[in-house]
Amino acid sequence: MEVSFACGILGNMKKQTQRNDVALVLGGSAGQGLQTIESVISKMFHRTGYCVFSTSEYMSRVRGGSNSTLIRISTERPKQALCDAMDVVFVLDTDAYEYLAPRFGEETIVIADTACEKLPKIERGKVVFVELQQAAEEAGGKILMNTVAAGAILALFGIDDADFRHDLEKVFAKKGEDVVAQNIEAAKRGRALGERIAKEAAFSFEISSKKSGEEQLFLDGSRAVALGAVSGGCDFVSSYPMSPSTGVLVAMADLSQDLRIAVEQVEDEITAANMAVGAWFAGARALVTTSGGGFALMAETMSLAGMTENPLVIHLAQRPGPATGLPTRTEQGDLNFALFIGHGEFPRAVLSPGDAEEAFAAAKHAFDMADKFQVPAIILTDQYLLDSHWESRVSVFDVSEKPQKHFIETDAEYKRYAFTDDGLSPRGIPGFGEGLVRADSDEHDESGHIIEDAETRNTMMEKRMHRLELLREEALSPVYRGPEKPAFLVVGWGSTKGAIEEALETIGNKHIAHLHIRQIFPLGTEILDRVSRAQKVIVVENNFAGQAADLLEKHADRKVDFRITKYDGRPFSAESLAREISEIVE
Repeated sequence: MEVSFACGILGNMKKQTQRNDVALVLGGSAGQGLQTIESVISKMFHRTGYCVFSTSEYMSRVRGGSNSTLIRISTERPKQALCDAMDVVFVLDTDAYEYLAPRFGEETIVIADTACEKLPKIERGKVVFVELQQAAEEAGGKILMNTVAAGAILALFGIDDADFRHDLEKVFAKKGEDVVAQNIEAAKRGRALGERIAKEAAFSFEISSKKSGEEQLFLDGSRAVALGAVSGGCDFVSSYPMSPSTGVLVAMADLSQDLRIAVEQVEDEITAANMAVGAWFAGARALVTTSGGGFALMAETMSLAGMTENPLVIHLAQRPGPATGLPTRTEQGDLNFALFIGHGEFPRAVLSPGDAEEAFAAAKHAFDMADKFQVPAIILTDQYLLDSHWESRVSVFDVSEKPQKHFIETDAEYKRYAFTDDGLSPRGIPGFGEGLVRADSDEHDESGHIIEDAETRNTMMEKRMHRLELLREEALSPVYRGPEKPAFLVVGWGSTKGAIEEALETIGNKHIAHLHIRQIFPLGTEILDRVSRAQKVIVVENNFAGQAADLLEKHADRKVDFRITKYDGRPFSAESLAREISEIVE
C-alpha cells in the first residue's frame, strides 16, 4: 500500500519536505476527552497503513490541568519512544498552549483555539488560530472540541472520514443517539476547519504510507499484559483498582466475557493476594494486578507463598512514590521493592518487559515460571508502558497453545514438600488423587508438619533457594544489538527500551552496543557475561538511585561506569538520551 498525505498544512509552499516520521501532539485539559480521541485517531492512522505509536501524559485531576497526547506516525518501522520534537500541535485551551510552548520548534505547526490569541506572542513555531470552541458549541457543546480537532486532523492528513464516523458511533453508542449525532456533526465541522486551514496556510510536510510485511496489532500495554496472562493459562483474577494497574484488570474483565476467567474486584489488596494464593492452591492459575501502594500490603502474602512453595503471579505497575507520589506519572522506582519484598529469604522471578510484545511474552512466561518452580513471579511494568499504544506483530500474540500445568495426581503416600534431586517437590492439588495435600506457613518437614530442628530447616531452605539457579537457567534472554566487544555498553530494562534504541540510532556510533534486560531477576548468564566484557558500562533507568546498576554491580562483579537516571515522573525522550549518551562517549 502506498498513499501520500500532507502532514501539517498543504498549501502554497512550493517545495514539500519528505518525512518518514511525524510527531502530532494534542493538548488540552482533563475532561476534554484527549485520551478518547487519541485512541480513535491512532487506530485510524494504523488502519490507513501507517506505523503508529502514541503516549499520553495527564494530571491526577478529573478536571483542569494540562494533559497532552503524542502520536508518532512513521512510514518505516514504528518509532516506539517519547520524543520532545513536535511537528503538528493542536491546542484546545490556553493552559495547554502555555504548557506546550517551550517545546515548540521553529518549524512546529501550532493550530490553536482563538482563545489563545490573547496570550503573549510566542516567537517559535507557525501558529494558526481557528474557531475550535465555536465549532464545538455549534455542534452541541464545548465538550466536543476534541472531536472537532479530530475532524481537522483527518482533513489535514487526507484521511477519509467514513471509518471515523463508524468509530464515533461505536465509542459513544452507550451515551445515546443524540451524543453520537453531536460528535458526528463536530467531526464534520472540524473537517471543514482543516480544509480551510490547508488552503490558507503556506507550510507543509509530505509523508507516504508504505507499511508492508507482517500484519500488526495496535494495542496498549495493559491489554498486552492481559493477553499474555490468558496465553499463560490465567483463569482467575483478584485485584483492587489502583492506577496505573487498573487497565489490566479492566482488560481481563473484558476478556472474561468470552473466556473462562473468573474476575473478582475485591475490597483491598491483602484480600486480592490471599485469594490468588488460594486459587493457585486449588489448581487455578491466578493473577493479581496492582501498583506500589497496593503491593506494599502484599508483603506477608509474598512470604506465605515463599514458605508454602505456592505459585503466585503479580503484575506490579510502577508509578512514582513514596506514598501516593505522582499517581498518574511513571517511574522505575520499585525494582528493589520487587527484589526484597517479604520477610525471610525465598526465591522469586522479576520480569521487565520493554514494549507491548515483550509485555505479552513476560506475562506468559511469568505463569510458566511460577507454576513450574512454585515461586512468586512479578511482572514489572510502569505507567508509560501500560498507557502507551504500540504496534506489535500479530504472530507474537499467539494464545492457541495450551500451557503445561505442573501439578500431579497424588497417591496415598504423597508428601507435599518431599526432597528431590532437582529441589522441586511434586505439587498436588486437594481432591486430585488419594493423597493429603498439607500446606503450612511455619517451617515444616516433607509431609507439611511443623518442625524446629536445625537440620530440617537447613535442608528446606537450601531446597527452596536452589530454585534461583533453575530460574536463571530458564530466564528470558536479553535483547542485544551492537559489536561483540563494544567500547560502550548501554544497559536498560523495562520501558527504557524504545528511547535507548532511537537514541543510539541517532548517535550512529558503531562502537556502542545496547543490552536490554527482559528478566531483571535472577539475571541470566548472558547478561552477566556481556556486562563483564564491556569496556565501559552505562546504565539507563527511571529512578533516583540507579537500582538496576546496583544489582549489576553486585552480580556481575564489576563497577558500572556511568548512570543516567531520571525521576521527575516522566519517561526518557529519545533526544534527551541521545544528548546524555553522546556527552559520556565524547
